[in-house]
Amino acid sequence: MSVQAFLYIVAVILLVLAALPLRTRGVSLALLGAAFALLAYAWPVITG
Repeated sequence: MSVQAFLYIVAVILLVLAALPLRTRGVSLALLGAAFALLAYAWPVITG
């Protein structure tokens, strides 16, 4: 499994957890999931 695929899987898991009625203190799972998705999308450019 590539690093990009792993980052996308982590992003999907975080976004699914953000949709559930869970309480998290100080960290937004939706924003963290979006950050992982953006990182996965930009991974080919970052690693060049």
